[in-house]
Amino acid sequence: MALLSETAAILLSLASGDSARGRAAIVISRNMAMSLIRVAAVAVVALALPAYLTHRLPVDRYAAWVLILQLGAYVSYLDFGIQTGVSKFVAEHSARGDRMGAGSKASSGLALMLVAGCLGLLLTPILAWRVPTLFAGMSSTLFKEVRISIILVGFSLSLSLVCSIYSAVLLGLQRYGLPVAISVANRIGFSIVVIAIVARGGGLIAMSIGVVLVNISTGIAQVLAWRYYAYHIPISLVSIKAASVRRMAIYCFYQSIWTAGMLCVSGLDIVIVGHYDYSQTAYYAIAALPISFLSAVLASILGPVMPAASAMSARHSPSEMGRVLIKLTRYSTVILLLTCLSAIVLGFPLLRIWVGREFAIQVLPYLRLLMIANVIRNLCAPYATMICATGRQKAAVIAAIAEAVVNLGCSIALARRYGAIGVAAGTLIGSFVSIVLHITVTMRRAHQSIAVSRSAFFREGLLQPMVIAIPSFLLLDNWWRTATLDPPSAILWLTSTVALAWLLAINRSDRTNLLALGRRFCQILPGSP
Repeated sequence: MALLSETAAILLSLASGDSARGRAAIVISRNMAMSLIRVAAVAVVALALPAYLTHRLPVDRYAAWVLILQLGAYVSYLDFGIQTGVSKFVAEHSARGDRMGAGSKASSGLALMLVAGCLGLLLTPILAWRVPTLFAGMSSTLFKEVRISIILVGFSLSLSLVCSIYSAVLLGLQRYGLPVAISVANRIGFSIVVIAIVARGGGLIAMSIGVVLVNISTGIAQVLAWRYYAYHIPISLVSIKAASVRRMAIYCFYQSIWTAGMLCVSGLDIVIVGHYDYSQTAYYAIAALPISFLSAVLASILGPVMPAASAMSARHSPSEMGRVLIKLTRYSTVILLLTCLSAIVLGFPLLRIWVGREFAIQVLPYLRLLMIANVIRNLCAPYATMICATGRQKAAVIAAIAEAVVNLGCSIALARRYGAIGVAAGTLIGSFVSIVLHITVTMRRAHQSIAVSRSAFFREGLLQPMVIAIPSFLLLDNWWRTATLDPPSAILWLTSTVALAWLLAINRSDRTNLLALGRRFCQILPGSP
């Protein structure tokens, strides 16, 4: 938590006025804490539900359920960055006290999202119709259930997509409490409903109906939250202005390229596995869950940075933004390495506790490859966040497209030859393309907004934290075996990794600030004296 507070303070250290800086740091620190609370709650649910379902459902039926959720979730990719755009513009206009301008951008976002929701309603039946072609390895007895379930889940997510605009307004106002509460309630409700239905012997269609009810309730809650707590930001299709819609659409166009890239990187892998190696779908899906969780943790840390960096970009020089980026990248890399190396080195015992020994043996190879890929591709996540905040996504289009093409192409080509493990290898190859192009191309093209020395970025932001990985590399031989580390070795590995993170991955001033800001952060937590 201290790390997050330091991140907030770094972003605001360039602002003038100590009292203003302190108040803003508290707001962002609280927002980061709320985001992490949401991720923690969602993680508990996300880990508990598969542990239950893998013991109650046959492997092929669990694989079918995973694919239902995956295909239904494609509707979410139709967001095209509209939520991010609404949050960004509402933050900017609100900072200037322009409520009507903020409302105009939010209304424009709603109009665009209605179009996206309609596309979702059209896409979902097409995906359901193509199920037998997509998943030839699936038992034909499951086709009818899977088709109906995909339509139910997809339609409910189309509605959720439209309602998400109202939460985006609250996020732009940096009022994270209500969106976090709604998100947590959604995931808890989702799990409770699915577990209850499975416990009573319900099938895939009954499970999907339960998901529909939860999603509709969530959408209603988002609208009500805006109505009672952010109504001063008006949202109305009547007041839409063509210029506002055009500006929002231009911003979202480049953001949508990133979204499409994310679809190719992390949204198609399970479907590709289902198509080429259906018997491994359930195991690959289990391996992908921790990746999604760790990505959500990082997104929660960086999410509150978006509106703050957006406001900062209008007041501070590119070189000042570059200094913020280096420090933020260093902290992000530390978090990535600590979490991912733990999963890699201790993967087998953790998996065995979670889903049982048989699943653990099958899941482990996929987990380790995907974890390494996750670390590599997210090394530039802080940079991507700040690029979006400054409205310079166009500069990063080449990197996004190249990673998507390489990832998708390699995953399909390798899946044909090697099955599911080839999909994981394709993801790893694509991750290298992403970071190389960000450093060599994007940083040069976006220099006018974020001026950063690439050598300093690599040395201080990436290379310095890499010392954390030394103990893990010494155990490289253990990575590819299912043998569990003996307790003394595990304790030695953990102690040395944490020590390197504290003593070498960050510098003395970082440690001092982290301790001080950690104490301040604790003081703003609910219930603190």
